[in-house]
Amino acid sequence: MKVSAIIVAAGAGSRAGGELPKQYNRLLGKPVLRWSIEALLRAGVEEVVVAIGAGQDEFFRAAASALPVRAVQGGATRTDSVRAALSAISDTDVILIHDAARPGLSETTIRALIEAVRSGAIGVAPALPAADALQRVGANNVVVEEIARENLLRVQTPQAFNAAALRAAYAAIGNGTFADDLAVMRARGAETKLIAGDPRLMKITYPGDLEMLARLLDDRFVSVGQGIDAHRFGGGDHVTLCGVRIPHEKGLLGHSDADAGWHALVDAILGALGEGDIGAHFPPSDPQWKGADSEKFLRHALHLADAAGATISHVDVTLVCERPKIGPHREAMRARTAAVLDLPIDRVSVKATTTERMGFLGREEGLAAFATATLLRRSS
Repeated sequence: MKVSAIIVAAGAGSRAGGELPKQYNRLLGKPVLRWSIEALLRAGVEEVVVAIGAGQDEFFRAAASALPVRAVQGGATRTDSVRAALSAISDTDVILIHDAARPGLSETTIRALIEAVRSGAIGVAPALPAADALQRVGANNVVVEEIARENLLRVQTPQAFNAAALRAAYAAIGNGTFADDLAVMRARGAETKLIAGDPRLMKITYPGDLEMLARLLDDRFVSVGQGIDAHRFGGGDHVTLCGVRIPHEKGLLGHSDADAGWHALVDAILGALGEGDIGAHFPPSDPQWKGADSEKFLRHALHLADAAGATISHVDVTLVCERPKIGPHREAMRARTAAVLDLPIDRVSVKATTTERMGFLGREEGLAAFATATLLRRSS
């Protein structure tokens, strides 16, 4: 049984605020529209057609980049947009119709709707009970009538249909306009049903809705990694720490540029990701890393975080040495680290301490660094 889907995304979305139509605003790092496309594809929907508004082609291409979906020009009303998308849907058995402004779509809801149609339902949609008291108002918001909420449900999307019945209903309504697709089916006398909805399927309509939905959908957790690195002093006239060249009568010995601060930080990020240590990614036995700028290592760790859907929230580096003095260079180190990680500088900490002349660090035989990285990660 083939399943196809239509996403209605042709509106201007002006009531929700923002510079873009609401379906192209970003929600937890992704365009609102992309959330629904990805959910449908993950649930096994084989064909997705999006009805977009005039002049929204570039917005759509950016939002749906690399996803196997097609766009058609929507119409002046929701019904017109669905009608246009239906003409682009190939032969199929089940059609889901979804509002792009409802990005909190889960695979569980999609599969439940598909199963309902497979079991014989002509049209079915998710819905939630009306929990609040309902009152009708007149001019100046004066209450004119109380409405009993028993047997009242708030209907959501996607709405799922037997494809043949849906096409026949749309052919029969001509140029009529309806609030949703259950109403189209009911105009033909078809029996439609409702199943349990999901609060995360709330519709983005007014300013503040996007922020509220972000809180509902945010499944991120905090992951913390630690890193430690140390290098011996040797010949040279400078050391490089956290990307900053510092004049010194000694250099640090290492296969790369021996930037202990960034090496420790790379290990901290890798640790938070569960990706091993810096040596596993950049073996000192590999000649290509001889004398390498440690910025390459830090950018690699950042790339791994991005690929894992993780966001680096805060980093903290502690340098342990008697000399060189870190204080005069601390702000430059923070700035360089913030620039590479694309973080606000107030999320980057660099500090220093000594061992009060104790041990190999106190004897100025070498330098050590400790780092902590805090990441926000998504549940798998």
